[in-house]
Amino acid sequence: MKKTVAFSKNAANVFFHILTKCNLACRHCYINPAQHGRQTLPLETIKAWLQPFIADGQKANVIFLGGEPTLHPDLAPAIRHARKLGYASVTVDTNGYLFHDILEKVTPEEVDFFSFSLDGATAGTNDRLRGDGCWQRCTRGIRKAVDRGFATSLIYTVSRANASELESMPALLEQLGVQRFFIQVIGLRGRSAGGGMEDTAGESPQLTQDEWLDLVPPVAHRVADLGITVTYPKVFLEKQDPFECAGLVADNYFIFPNGRVYRCPLCEDFPVHSLTLADDRLVPTGPLNEQDFFGLQIPEGCVMNRMIQPENIGYAPDGTPAARVACCLLKEEIQPH
Repeated sequence: MKKTVAFSKNAANVFFHILTKCNLACRHCYINPAQHGRQTLPLETIKAWLQPFIADGQKANVIFLGGEPTLHPDLAPAIRHARKLGYASVTVDTNGYLFHDILEKVTPEEVDFFSFSLDGATAGTNDRLRGDGCWQRCTRGIRKAVDRGFATSLIYTVSRANASELESMPALLEQLGVQRFFIQVIGLRGRSAGGGMEDTAGESPQLTQDEWLDLVPPVAHRVADLGITVTYPKVFLEKQDPFECAGLVADNYFIFPNGRVYRCPLCEDFPVHSLTLADDRLVPTGPLNEQDFFGLQIPEGCVMNRMIQPENIGYAPDGTPAARVACCLLKEEIQPH
């Protein structure tokens, strides 16, 4: 069953980058150390920064990210502290190398999902984007996690460089035994905004609307037919769909090691964060920041998309937008029958 996953104020989603260091140098990585910091947060800071998002009994979910979060020597105690505070779910996003024997240091009861990033059905395609040997190490890591009883998901970031292999992913997902599949659209942030995807012959690394709609939903349905839950961004609004900005109607927080807290991931290359963590407290920043733009209504849909990456918006001959772009946090979800 396909459904649009509406924004919810019932829970905060905390995307916590506990470091920006990584063992890989993926060509489409969105991490921007000049804007996000180069620190590896001490455990005591991680504990303190988890606290504000679960105050007053608010339900919250945390996703630990990097860089590569398993490079952090204190990831396991950070996970346990999140559970102690009462976070409803804990996810670890990883490239699959699983440093510091993390699978031996936590249990399936403590981690809801290990979410693995893989960007090709074959090593050739994936490793051109993520680095030599990465496909083998990541798939090995998935199998190891599954064997140890952990719930696993896989994230595939679709770009012009790997779209041709998305149709081959259902068989691989079934073979690996993952339970959830996340299809992402490549963002023009970090390395991809700085020319990291330059071998696309001058074209945008993002698919056009027709390319996306012809490819992604059919593959998503095939994956769901295998008993795997699939989530992917809506990207383009249909005529009857209202535009909503998650920055106004949901509680999503993207935390970086330098203390910046964004509400919109499209803004992360710029010092326009609406919140900061100072003295372990969540403090609003002054204008102008991302929050000052969220309420603007424009024909193109998402105002941040129009400002930051306007090249992915098409226009009709009369100058009107060919399609409205949805908030990047609005998702479609297909549950297995």
